[in-house]
Amino acid sequence: MQLALYEKYDLRLPRYTSYPTAPHFHAGVDGKVFEGWLSDLDPKQPLSLYLHVPYCEEMCWFCGCNTKITKHYKPIISYVAALLSEIESTLGKLPDGERFGVSHIHFGGGSPTILKADDLRTIMAAIRTKVDILEDAEIAIEMDPRTAKEDFMDAMIECGFNRASIGIQDFNIDVQRAVNRVQSIELVRDVIAGLRHRGIKGINVDLMYGLPHQTLETLRETVDQTVALCPDRLSVFGYAHVPWMKKHQQLIPTEVLPNTEERWAQYEEIQNRLAKHGYVAIGLDHFAHQADSMAIALADGKLHRNFQGYTTDRAEALVGFGPSAISSLPQGYGQNDPALARWQRSIEAGECAIEKGVALSGTDKLRREIINELMCNLHVDLDVVCTQFGTSADRFAPELERIKAMTGDNIVEVNGNHISLTDIGRPLVRAVCAVFDTYLDPAHGRHSQAV
Repeated sequence: MQLALYEKYDLRLPRYTSYPTAPHFHAGVDGKVFEGWLSDLDPKQPLSLYLHVPYCEEMCWFCGCNTKITKHYKPIISYVAALLSEIESTLGKLPDGERFGVSHIHFGGGSPTILKADDLRTIMAAIRTKVDILEDAEIAIEMDPRTAKEDFMDAMIECGFNRASIGIQDFNIDVQRAVNRVQSIELVRDVIAGLRHRGIKGINVDLMYGLPHQTLETLRETVDQTVALCPDRLSVFGYAHVPWMKKHQQLIPTEVLPNTEERWAQYEEIQNRLAKHGYVAIGLDHFAHQADSMAIALADGKLHRNFQGYTTDRAEALVGFGPSAISSLPQGYGQNDPALARWQRSIEAGECAIEKGVALSGTDKLRREIINELMCNLHVDLDVVCTQFGTSADRFAPELERIKAMTGDNIVEVNGNHISLTDIGRPLVRAVCAVFDTYLDPAHGRHSQAV
């Protein structure tokens, strides 16, 4: 019965890190529109900043990121120069004479650890010239342990970083070779020890399931080895096989990937194993210690979701820098040109590099809040949310009827206008959210599997 259930709902659906989702962004939102949005921001509200580093030394075949491979530093020098110009120009579009506070900074990629230590210092110094980083700000960076050098970690602590996200994926050597990501547990352990020795206490790690050659036994071993490293948070993602979008994924033969039943068993095994180790399940795919701020945010109903996944970041305005980076402002979303050369030309010409986006209507914001409640808290009270937006939950009668049909499969429980996911339904939360997505056309979607 359970297998049939997951096959029934195992559709290709968005991860709902935004609503509307990125495939529905359009050219109607360009640099000029985005500049107007920036100039209207409220300086009393803090900003969140995301900086994208689109380079790696080696391609991981499972990768779905916007990145390029380079063995030389020359193109990165050019990139850093353009990034500094974008920081100067974009933050210069904020209201005149106002100095904003920043509550979150996140470096992603690609591999930010490909940067030289001095370049990391220069980037952070450029940010500090334009905005004030708040005393309790979270400053985080994604790290490839294979390129995390000692001087880079020294620069991290000098620049105020207090959280690092370490890419592990899997410790089994056969799995690592199959996805071109070979790194020893000793290396990862040394990097984490180096961070903690320097005073960086927040440690996240990433694991994946659905990869070639993974078995329940090897995953148990990887989970136990990972838990022994004592991370505060874990992100556990199902591999999204989209070779039509990411050509390098063609190096992973489809026939060696686990089927839906095997993927579900892997997901369940990891979830159960982490629960036994005392980690709290956060939404769809995150786990945290009970004392961690993310677990506390979940308990307090203050968990949020953005383009980096689950977060404690409550800033209404997130400004992205670098090719493909997405900004989320109260007025809507704007995405930078993903093509590195075009992004760089726009920046060098003094222009905003926004290629597309979407302005949010009141209905978009309402549906986004419903989806966010489901993705973060696994339940939503339509009456409460609709009251906040000055409308009635009656408008969602058609959606509620569709969701009630899921009660027969024990995916959700519906009590009046209150919807809650069951334990069985947790991995299918995206399918429940999709009911409220008026933009989605599942027949033409190019998203990842729901499980």
